[in-house]
Amino acid sequence: MHNRFIKNIIFLLFLNLLVKPFWILGIDREVQNLLGDASYGTYLAIFNFSYLFYILLDLGITNFNSRNIAQDPKMLSKHFGGLTEIKLLLGLLYAVVIFVIGYLSGYSEGLKLKLLFWCGLNQILLSFVLYLRSNIQGLLLFKQDSILSVFDRVLAIIIMALVLWSGWFPRERFNILWYLQAQTAAYVCTIVFALIIVMRHIDHLSFKINFAYFRDILRQSLPFALLVLLMSVYSRVEPFLLERLLDDGGAQAGVYSRAYRLFDAGNNISNLFAIMLLPMFAASLKNKVELTNLVKTSFNVIVAMAGIVLVMCIFYRQEIMLMMYHPEEAEAEASYLIRIGQYANVFPLLMGSFFCLSTTYVFGTLLTANGSLKQLNLVAAAGVVINILLNLIVIPRYYSMGAACTSLCVQFVTAFAQYMICERMFKLKLGFSYWLHIIIFLGSVVLCTWLVKSWIPNLLLSFAIGFCINIVLIFTTPLVRIKEIVTLILPAEKR
Repeated sequence: MHNRFIKNIIFLLFLNLLVKPFWILGIDREVQNLLGDASYGTYLAIFNFSYLFYILLDLGITNFNSRNIAQDPKMLSKHFGGLTEIKLLLGLLYAVVIFVIGYLSGYSEGLKLKLLFWCGLNQILLSFVLYLRSNIQGLLLFKQDSILSVFDRVLAIIIMALVLWSGWFPRERFNILWYLQAQTAAYVCTIVFALIIVMRHIDHLSFKINFAYFRDILRQSLPFALLVLLMSVYSRVEPFLLERLLDDGGAQAGVYSRAYRLFDAGNNISNLFAIMLLPMFAASLKNKVELTNLVKTSFNVIVAMAGIVLVMCIFYRQEIMLMMYHPEEAEAEASYLIRIGQYANVFPLLMGSFFCLSTTYVFGTLLTANGSLKQLNLVAAAGVVINILLNLIVIPRYYSMGAACTSLCVQFVTAFAQYMICERMFKLKLGFSYWLHIIIFLGSVVLCTWLVKSWIPNLLLSFAIGFCINIVLIFTTPLVRIKEIVTLILPAEKR
């Protein structure tokens, strides 16, 4: 079982590293290049608005269902029909909530209303994909689940590649609704595929809703559902606030989204780290194993990865933005450089947020494995309050830069608070020398990156060499040892 889990994690990481960065940096970036900052910024604000209420579509059903089926596969046949009906009712509730609040927020007519409809529909379809996957995960069908984790994105990439680059569709007529409808088609196909897999393992269907079972789900899952809601607010509310607080047609939300794109790509990868750590922390807590070494090793690995990305993005911020975003049609060079400068100013702040958020995938995951949801919810609630109050102050004055500064501040505060809770709760003994090693490593990365960029005039070559040297630094400084990575990934009998 352990070996199957490890193989699944590796397969899952491989597929997600292959597909999701291409979606974000290839397809999504090209869509924004075609639409411009204002149109894309309006879409992103509405998309993030629809995402804020995503938890209403789930209420903890997915995690609870996966755990129950893993413990007793007969639960699949017993509750699948009833839970599916509940999911449909939650989808209706979600639709009512987002349209009522959306109407009150100004998304009441024209393109904005259409965007809200398609974004909301896609969130409902995505929730069904994840619900069906929870049944597959509970049945321990690891390979099928890994394929399904990227199946919708692969289909959407194929559709959008045809739309963007085949020449069959006039680029001048392209609009954001095509982008959303391509995702809708991909989600529908994924639901059909997942449903076929699930139905093969169901003996009989009963569509009677078991309200006692649903109450049990809510009782156990509401703290986690609240945590997801609060984290969604303080992590994704900036584009919505930029679009609502500024009368610029979504332009500053578009600027923010350009800089946010690499944050999103990096976060998708860092988030997979939590998938691997959660069962390890849970097993260690259950068996009363000393946690300090596991925490150190996992934190070292994620600090090394996120630290190198952060430093490289700071030093090459202008070059990265120039590489990712090209002049618009008939755009003057001076206007283009001003626009790139805006992106480059916001970009390092958001990558700093990415670094802070990545560390929460260690300490936040440890608290989750321990069931310390009260503490996590208090930290997340503080993050929401700080985020909204600061953004109301800084966005009208500093625009997207203010929103990025708020994001960095909130992610740092929540990450530090989670670390302090873990240190006291689990009596972690990290020590001064441990933090000194972290500082030495990050300082070495900064120094090497600066020297390489100063000495090598060819930017592409200097970036490649600097990145390789920084990777070597991971193992030459006393931060991460190969043996520690092996013990983190492989089971004991394979070391």
